[in-house]
Amino acid sequence: MQGIESLAITENYKLEKTEGLKAAARLPGHPLLRLLQYGRTYRSQFWLATLCSVLNKFFDLAPPVLIGVAVDTIVQRQNSLMAKFGVADVKQQFLILAVLTVLIWVLESLFEYAYARLWRNLAQKIQHNLRLDAYQHVQDLELEYFEARSTGGLMAILNDDVNQLERFLDFGANEVIQVITTVLLVGGGFFLIAPSVAWMAVLPMPFILWGSIAFQGLLAPRYAEVREKVSLLSGRLSNNLSGIVTIKSFVTEAYEVDRLRTESEAYRQSNRKAIALSAAFVPLIRMIILVGFTALLVYGGLQAVEGTMAVGTYSTLVVMIQRLLWPLTRLGETLDQYQRAMASTNRVMNLLDTPIAIRSGKKFLGDGRSIHGEIWFKDVTFAYRDRSPVVEHLSLHIPAGKTTAIVGSTGSGKSTLVKLLLRLYEIQAGSITVDGLELRDLDLHSLRQAIGLVSQDVFLFHGTVLENITYGSPSATLAEAVAAAEVAEAQEFIDQLPQGYDTIVGERGQKLSGGQRQRLAIARAVLKNPPILILDEATSAVDNETEAAIQRSLERITRDRTTIAIAHRLSTIRNADRIYVMEQGKLVEQGSHDDLLEQRGIYTNLWRVQMGVR
Repeated sequence: MQGIESLAITENYKLEKTEGLKAAARLPGHPLLRLLQYGRTYRSQFWLATLCSVLNKFFDLAPPVLIGVAVDTIVQRQNSLMAKFGVADVKQQFLILAVLTVLIWVLESLFEYAYARLWRNLAQKIQHNLRLDAYQHVQDLELEYFEARSTGGLMAILNDDVNQLERFLDFGANEVIQVITTVLLVGGGFFLIAPSVAWMAVLPMPFILWGSIAFQGLLAPRYAEVREKVSLLSGRLSNNLSGIVTIKSFVTEAYEVDRLRTESEAYRQSNRKAIALSAAFVPLIRMIILVGFTALLVYGGLQAVEGTMAVGTYSTLVVMIQRLLWPLTRLGETLDQYQRAMASTNRVMNLLDTPIAIRSGKKFLGDGRSIHGEIWFKDVTFAYRDRSPVVEHLSLHIPAGKTTAIVGSTGSGKSTLVKLLLRLYEIQAGSITVDGLELRDLDLHSLRQAIGLVSQDVFLFHGTVLENITYGSPSATLAEAVAAAEVAEAQEFIDQLPQGYDTIVGERGQKLSGGQRQRLAIARAVLKNPPILILDEATSAVDNETEAAIQRSLERITRDRTTIAIAHRLSTIRNADRIYVMEQGKLVEQGSHDDLLEQRGIYTNLWRVQMGVR
């Protein structure tokens, strides 16, 4: 029941965390719309951050107005604008201006702190949840998806692309809001205080907006290419770092540097094309701004000289038009960030759109009853994509509580059966049942929780010995982990490690020998205590002494447990209750070790070869 409760918690988490993900995936069109849909959970924080950005810009634009009022006070004195509100004394007017200046600067600073904190925290939350949702979705994809793609490419999406989006939300979103606020406030103020020259300030805006939209359309495909190239580059780096031993042993360091140089150069060139275009934006916008600024400077100045415009008003207009037009030059950098972010968002959303081919069933294995572990493969046919069948019309029975061995030559389909039982792949025909329940109807978590796998390709995570033994059983105590290690005959070598159970094993367990890694994998399976245990070539890569030690531990943990042993070394499975012999995806022989030897077929030939008998 504890497993079922934890499963229910997990499913509720998935439902809660992916609500925005599913809605965004259903929304077609621009990635920005999908991003907004995804982030609708943070709507209140978004509007609060927007309000703080607007108020900050409002108080930021106030000082030029105060400058105009101060100039008006100097020129007009008792006839100034403030005198019309009942403050005739010039000293009092400047005192009031000083108080307003302090108040405005304090409020501007406070709202700048507020919007910076709100936008950055919002960016952190969205990127955090987006990365988790994307990773969770990737985990739900079938094994075939990973075999067809580069790990580095997926890393680029889950890390670099999500970070690119975060960088835009940190600064770019605020820039866009403040530019819009500036245009509305300053443009409105111009028409209010000087309608005769307001058109000069507004005139460049349509050209600036048109240029921004045009540049956006030209930049989008270039940054999409940049994201694609960085994905390939990440894939190359990830692949090379994983294969560093092979690179060194074959002395291909220079060759790999050349290959990396090619990928890096392609990334540089794609960036160069995007930079060549984005760098031209600001100079072009400056030329357009120059027209409006010069016209206002000359025409407004002549009106001030003629007395048709107050000197204070003219001073305000000259400063304000810079506040209005110069921030528009930052649109280039903002658009650059925006296009990078949208290219990244598109890649993340496309990943989230990837359909899940293997859907979980609803039935729970062992719900309200114990798991016996009886398995049937009935007329099963399976082929990897675009390949001929690996398993064809295969039927075999694995009785509960017994040890069943599957042997055969390389490529006969033995390990494929394990993948099909774990439902890492979907069969094309036939059925597989566990305790009479069809695999497609079973909840995936429930199914895989009931199975323990010890593979020839042991994967240990970068962490301590204890963390790797308790992986899959996080609530296990140290005493339970020690007991599992003793069963797996791993205790002796663990005691000899520098920090014992706290020793770091390195990435993929590279600080340990093959036999040590194998025994930790067995200890991990023992601690999980699954009703069904799969041993896939569990002793293929170890020496005879280590094999003997592992065999002793396996004999103990396979008692009264459904065990499937896949092996090349027939000596390791000679005591199995039943042995199946496969050839080219079909079952060709079956029986006990002695029965098969009497048949004088494929199994007998394999046994003689391994025993050195002619």
